[in-house]
Amino acid sequence: MEKEVEAIKLLCESENLDDYLTETAEVNYNHPLIIELSSTLARSSKDPIDFIKNSYEYVRDEIDHSWDIQSSRVTCTASETLLYKEGICYAKANLLSALLRKAGIPAGFCYQRLTLGDTPESGYCIHALNGVYIAKYDKWIRLDARGNKKGIHAEFSIDTELLAFPIRSDYDEFDYPHIFKLPNPKTIEALRQNTDCKTMYLHSLPSQL
Repeated sequence: MEKEVEAIKLLCESENLDDYLTETAEVNYNHPLIIELSSTLARSSKDPIDFIKNSYEYVRDEIDHSWDIQSSRVTCTASETLLYKEGICYAKANLLSALLRKAGIPAGFCYQRLTLGDTPESGYCIHALNGVYIAKYDKWIRLDARGNKKGIHAEFSIDTELLAFPIRSDYDEFDYPHIFKLPNPKTIEALRQNTDCKTMYLHSLPSQL
Protein backbone atom coordinates (compact mmCIF):
# COMPACT_ATOMS: atom_id res chain seq x y z
CA MET A 1 0.00 0.00 0.00
CA GLU A 2 1.34 3.42 -0.93
CA LYS A 3 2.14 5.65 2.01
CA GLU A 4 1.13 9.23 1.37
CA VAL A 5 3.21 11.74 3.26
CA GLU A 6 1.64 15.07 4.10
CA ALA A 7 3.54 17.65 2.11
CA ILE A 8 5.72 20.07 4.01
CA LYS A 9 6.75 23.52 2.87
CA LEU A 10 10.15 23.01 1.27
CA LEU A 11 12.78 25.70 1.75
CA CYS A 12 15.63 26.10 -0.70
CA GLU A 13 19.06 26.74 0.76
CA SER A 14 19.73 28.86 -2.31
CA GLU A 15 17.40 30.67 -4.71
CA ASN A 16 19.96 30.24 -7.49
CA LEU A 17 19.11 27.08 -9.42
CA ASP A 18 22.68 26.86 -10.70
CA ASP A 19 23.76 26.03 -7.15
CA TYR A 20 21.86 22.75 -7.54
CA LEU A 21 23.80 21.83 -10.69
CA THR A 22 27.30 21.84 -9.20
CA GLU A 23 29.63 18.91 -9.62
CA THR A 24 31.35 17.81 -6.40
CA ALA A 25 33.63 15.01 -5.28
CA GLU A 26 30.57 12.96 -4.30
CA VAL A 27 28.25 14.12 -7.09
CA ASN A 28 30.87 13.41 -9.76
CA TYR A 29 28.67 13.54 -12.81
CA ASN A 30 31.43 13.85 -15.39
CA HIS A 31 32.61 10.35 -14.59
CA PRO A 32 32.27 8.12 -17.69
CA LEU A 33 29.83 5.76 -15.95
CA ILE A 34 27.50 8.63 -15.02
CA ILE A 35 27.73 10.16 -18.50
CA GLU A 36 26.90 6.82 -20.11
CA LEU A 37 23.90 6.07 -17.91
CA SER A 38 22.55 9.61 -18.09
CA SER A 39 22.73 9.45 -21.89
CA THR A 40 21.01 6.06 -21.95
CA LEU A 41 18.21 7.29 -19.72
CA ALA A 42 17.82 10.43 -21.83
CA ARG A 43 17.41 8.39 -25.03
CA SER A 44 14.58 6.39 -23.46
CA SER A 45 12.77 9.44 -22.05
CA LYS A 46 10.21 11.49 -23.93
CA ASP A 47 10.67 14.73 -21.97
CA PRO A 48 12.47 16.10 -18.86
CA ILE A 49 9.82 14.86 -16.44
CA ASP A 50 10.02 11.37 -17.92
CA PHE A 51 13.80 11.55 -17.58
CA ILE A 52 13.49 12.45 -13.89
CA LYS A 53 11.08 9.55 -13.37
CA ASN A 54 13.30 7.09 -15.24
CA SER A 55 16.42 8.22 -13.38
CA TYR A 56 14.66 7.99 -10.04
CA GLU A 57 13.30 4.51 -10.74
CA TYR A 58 16.71 3.34 -11.92
CA VAL A 59 18.40 4.38 -8.68
CA ARG A 60 15.50 3.08 -6.59
CA ASP A 61 15.23 -0.29 -8.30
CA GLU A 62 18.60 -1.11 -9.89
CA ILE A 63 20.89 0.02 -7.05
CA ASP A 64 20.55 -2.25 -4.03
CA HIS A 65 20.31 -0.76 -0.57
CA SER A 66 23.37 -2.19 1.16
CA TRP A 67 21.52 -3.02 4.36
CA ASP A 68 18.80 -4.88 2.48
CA ILE A 69 21.35 -7.19 0.90
CA GLN A 70 23.47 -7.29 4.07
CA SER A 71 26.57 -6.12 2.26
CA SER A 72 29.65 -4.89 4.06
CA ARG A 73 30.72 -2.63 1.18
CA VAL A 74 30.55 1.13 1.78
CA THR A 75 30.01 3.26 -1.32
CA CYS A 76 29.96 7.04 -1.35
CA THR A 77 30.44 8.79 -4.68
CA ALA A 78 27.87 8.63 -7.43
CA SER A 79 30.24 6.72 -9.70
CA GLU A 80 31.21 4.02 -7.20
CA THR A 81 27.57 3.60 -6.18
CA LEU A 82 26.78 2.97 -9.83
CA LEU A 83 29.85 0.78 -10.36
CA TYR A 84 29.01 -1.57 -7.49
CA LYS A 85 25.23 -1.19 -7.88
CA GLU A 86 24.73 -0.68 -4.15
CA GLY A 87 24.76 1.90 -1.40
CA ILE A 88 22.78 3.21 1.55
CA CYS A 89 20.47 6.19 1.16
CA TYR A 90 23.32 8.72 1.35
CA ALA A 91 25.12 7.14 -1.59
CA LYS A 92 21.96 6.61 -3.60
CA ALA A 93 21.05 10.27 -3.14
CA ASN A 94 24.48 11.20 -4.49
CA LEU A 95 23.87 9.06 -7.57
CA LEU A 96 20.40 10.39 -8.33
CA SER A 97 21.63 13.94 -7.90
CA ALA A 98 24.51 13.26 -10.30
CA LEU A 99 22.29 11.77 -13.00
CA LEU A 100 19.90 14.71 -12.85
CA ARG A 101 22.55 17.42 -12.61
CA LYS A 102 24.38 15.94 -15.60
CA ALA A 103 21.18 16.49 -17.60
CA GLY A 104 20.87 20.08 -16.35
CA ILE A 105 18.08 19.33 -13.88
CA PRO A 106 18.55 21.01 -10.48
CA ALA A 107 18.69 18.46 -7.68
CA GLY A 108 19.50 18.81 -3.99
CA PHE A 109 19.51 16.89 -0.75
CA CYS A 110 16.75 16.51 1.82
CA TYR A 111 16.75 14.75 5.16
CA GLN A 112 14.50 13.09 7.71
CA ARG A 113 15.22 12.11 11.29
CA LEU A 114 13.88 8.58 11.77
CA THR A 115 14.10 5.80 14.29
CA LEU A 116 16.85 3.38 13.32
CA GLY A 117 14.54 0.43 13.96
CA ASP A 118 10.81 0.28 14.61
CA THR A 119 10.78 2.11 17.94
CA PRO A 120 12.56 5.04 19.63
CA GLU A 121 14.42 2.55 21.81
CA SER A 122 16.41 1.52 18.73
CA GLY A 123 17.89 5.01 18.46
CA TYR A 124 17.72 7.51 15.61
CA CYS A 125 19.39 8.12 12.30
CA ILE A 126 19.40 10.69 9.53
CA HIS A 127 17.81 9.49 6.30
CA ALA A 128 18.66 11.12 2.94
CA LEU A 129 16.45 11.72 -0.06
CA ASN A 130 16.47 14.18 -2.94
CA GLY A 131 14.79 17.45 -3.76
CA VAL A 132 14.24 17.83 -7.51
CA TYR A 133 13.15 20.88 -9.47
CA ILE A 134 10.34 20.38 -11.99
CA ALA A 135 10.82 23.26 -14.41
CA LYS A 136 7.49 22.74 -16.18
CA TYR A 137 5.62 23.55 -12.96
CA ASP A 138 8.27 25.75 -11.31
CA LYS A 139 8.08 23.39 -8.37
CA TRP A 140 10.38 21.39 -6.12
CA ILE A 141 9.41 17.86 -5.13
CA ARG A 142 11.03 15.26 -2.89
CA LEU A 143 11.90 11.79 -4.17
CA ASP A 144 13.16 8.90 -2.07
CA ALA A 145 15.28 6.41 -4.01
CA ARG A 146 16.11 4.33 -0.93
CA GLY A 147 14.64 1.21 -2.55
CA ASN A 148 11.33 -0.54 -2.02
CA LYS A 149 10.75 -3.75 -0.11
CA LYS A 150 8.02 -5.22 2.07
CA GLY A 151 6.58 -2.35 4.10
CA ILE A 152 8.40 0.34 2.09
CA HIS A 153 6.85 1.64 -1.11
CA ALA A 154 8.00 4.95 -2.57
CA GLU A 155 6.96 6.20 -6.01
CA PHE A 156 7.60 9.07 -8.39
CA SER A 157 4.86 11.64 -7.87
CA ILE A 158 4.58 15.34 -8.60
CA ASP A 159 1.30 16.08 -6.86
CA THR A 160 1.36 13.88 -3.75
CA GLU A 161 4.49 12.75 -1.93
CA LEU A 162 4.87 8.98 -1.88
CA LEU A 163 8.01 8.59 0.19
CA ALA A 164 9.57 5.55 1.79
CA PHE A 165 8.95 6.67 5.38
CA PRO A 166 5.96 8.58 6.73
CA ILE A 167 6.97 10.72 9.68
CA ARG A 168 5.76 9.51 13.06
CA SER A 169 5.81 12.66 15.16
CA ASP A 170 4.81 10.73 18.28
CA TYR A 171 8.15 8.91 17.92
CA ASP A 172 9.99 12.23 17.62
CA GLU A 173 10.64 11.72 13.95
CA PHE A 174 10.61 14.80 11.71
CA ASP A 175 11.39 16.26 8.31
CA TYR A 176 14.11 18.80 7.78
CA PRO A 177 12.38 21.22 5.39
CA HIS A 178 15.44 22.47 3.54
CA ILE A 179 16.68 21.42 0.13
CA PHE A 180 20.45 21.59 0.51
CA LYS A 181 22.89 22.28 -2.31
CA LEU A 182 25.38 19.69 -1.10
CA PRO A 183 25.20 16.42 0.83
CA ASN A 184 25.42 16.97 4.55
CA PRO A 185 29.02 16.66 5.83
CA LYS A 186 27.97 14.29 8.62
CA THR A 187 26.55 11.83 6.11
CA ILE A 188 29.67 11.95 3.97
CA GLU A 189 31.90 11.59 7.04
CA ALA A 190 30.03 8.42 8.01
CA LEU A 191 30.64 6.94 4.56
CA ARG A 192 34.28 8.02 4.41
CA GLN A 193 35.28 6.89 7.89
CA ASN A 194 33.71 3.43 7.91
CA THR A 195 34.85 0.28 6.15
CA ASP A 196 32.03 -2.10 7.11
CA CYS A 197 28.55 -1.04 6.04
CA LYS A 198 26.64 -3.25 8.47
CA THR A 199 28.57 -1.90 11.45
CA MET A 200 28.21 1.66 10.18
CA TYR A 201 24.47 1.26 9.69
CA LEU A 202 23.92 0.05 13.23
CA HIS A 203 26.36 2.25 15.11
CA SER A 204 27.81 5.14 13.10
CA LEU A 205 25.03 6.98 11.26
CA PRO A 206 24.42 10.58 12.40
CA SER A 207 21.28 11.06 14.48
CA GLN A 208 20.86 14.77 13.70
CA LEU A 209 22.15 17.30 11.21
